[in-house]
Amino acid sequence: MDQPDIIASPSTSPRTVFSAQPDSTLTKARRTRGIRRLEELLVSFTPFERLLLYVLSVILAVSAFTMLAELNKSIMVSVPAHSGSFSEGIVGTPRFANPLLAISDADRDVTSLVYSGLLRADADGNFIPDLAESYTVSDDGKTYTFKIRRNASFHDGKPLTSADVIYTVEAAQNPSVKSPKRADWEGVEVSAPDAQTVVFTLPHAYSPFLENTTLGILPKHLWQNVTPEEFSFHKLNTNPVGSGPYKVARITSDSTGAPSVFNLAAFDRFTLGYPYISTIKLSFFPNGTALLKAYKAGTIEAVAGLEPSQLTQVDTDAHVLSTPLPRVFAIFFNQSQAPVLTDASVREALNVAINKKEIIAKALGGYGKPIDGPIPPGVLKSDKVTTEEAAADPIASAKSILEKGGWTFDEAAHTWTKKTGKKTEQLTFAISTADTPELKDTAEAVASAWRALGANVTVHVFSTSDLNTSAIRPRDYDALLFGEIVGRSLDLFAFWHSSQRVDPGLNLALYANSKADTLLTQARALVDRRQREEDYVNFAKIVQGDNPAIFLYAPDFIYVLPKAVHGTMLGALTTPAERFLNVYQWYTETEQVWHLFTQDTATE
Repeated sequence: MDQPDIIASPSTSPRTVFSAQPDSTLTKARRTRGIRRLEELLVSFTPFERLLLYVLSVILAVSAFTMLAELNKSIMVSVPAHSGSFSEGIVGTPRFANPLLAISDADRDVTSLVYSGLLRADADGNFIPDLAESYTVSDDGKTYTFKIRRNASFHDGKPLTSADVIYTVEAAQNPSVKSPKRADWEGVEVSAPDAQTVVFTLPHAYSPFLENTTLGILPKHLWQNVTPEEFSFHKLNTNPVGSGPYKVARITSDSTGAPSVFNLAAFDRFTLGYPYISTIKLSFFPNGTALLKAYKAGTIEAVAGLEPSQLTQVDTDAHVLSTPLPRVFAIFFNQSQAPVLTDASVREALNVAINKKEIIAKALGGYGKPIDGPIPPGVLKSDKVTTEEAAADPIASAKSILEKGGWTFDEAAHTWTKKTGKKTEQLTFAISTADTPELKDTAEAVASAWRALGANVTVHVFSTSDLNTSAIRPRDYDALLFGEIVGRSLDLFAFWHSSQRVDPGLNLALYANSKADTLLTQARALVDRRQREEDYVNFAKIVQGDNPAIFLYAPDFIYVLPKAVHGTMLGALTTPAERFLNVYQWYTETEQVWHLFTQDTATE
């Protein structure tokens, strides 16, 4: 072996230098000797020992692979994938895919997917930031300040700023535009200190105002040169550009030029995160028959707002979702037109005689929730609205109430009479309602119960337009079976305050109670939701005690989806279009990723 050379210098410490073989050569030599020894060892093994070694080696390899697979599986999670498609059929034709003009369900369905507002409602009835990243409310409840996200943009790539919000609100306020949203913004002043800040100043505190800020925002750069007179005729109403979760990719029109199919693509810059489902196809049909035909043919996968009777035609593998709508269907008494209904015992007896669950079963196929007051289910945060069970024998109980109220049943005439001074009253009146299967079936079920009680009841059925012009607006009815759409913000002023007894007010029972009026006025000015709900619960108790109407049910919204669609959260819907509130979280496909790499994809 070579000896080391000792080299010393005046400026360094002595160091040893080896004149040896390179490391790679030594490593190769050692590997060769190791292999040779292993071969010699294997040769020395008996055939049985070699077989045993091979078997044990295979077992070791399989065990190691299994352990690694299980370890990998334990740290892998299934997450929604950005892929897949979804198709739905809708009855109607979208003429105004514009948040300021939308009037039909078809309009609102497209609008809810294409546009977004400063805030967005969620399934729990809360309002979450959408285009806005935050907001504040002044102590007096009259000033709302919103901060717009800096990354907010429209589908065409243009930034969304406070100027677009101001343009949208001012267009809604312009009487020449004729927006159905105009009343929501009446008296509201809007200003913008900078491009990311919007300030709304109200003439007085109005707690439901936050719901108004879910209004979809229009792109000013596309609309600013459109005159109010041209507003409802512009092509952007059927080829919309918004900032919502989906953008228009392609539109197919029918022979008349009306849109028949909207092909939508996920918007990767949507403020709440890139939607998982890549494409959504909305197909429009003239009626329910054509819609169901397309569903059976497999042209569409989903249908919304079906009547319970139509569920027999739905695929047995489909996912049927239902949720109560915040609507109140009731029979409103017009005591000024039908004096017999001024008798408190009559109103109470008529209420007791009805088995609401049976009516829901007959008229709604069981898809509805019974109610006993003006507040629909799912609106209050706290569960303070209860429904009384029907009496064991509703008719017998109702007869007892009438007898205690001074009424006498004439067996021969099969009617109730009551003498008041020299006048003899009979329990006779009519129910007016609209020509829809649901309302007609409900009216007949109610009338049947009251006839069994001994009341002489007739049912007058009008077309929806005739009912409005001939009965509702002039208040020309004895009893009106109709529905009220109560928003999630629960503003009941228009439906029950005494100032709303005449058209265009919506106080269909012509109800007047000073205590109720005070609570209604006070509640709509309270910012604190808990206090507001307390006032409404107290108001509901007053109404239930007065019996100005018989509250029947809140119908369910029925949505048929393929089982492949996951992530839907319906909650309490104000309109059917709100089924798309969390559409950006829906998914049809998943992928496996390490838990380490999962994260919230929503843009903060």
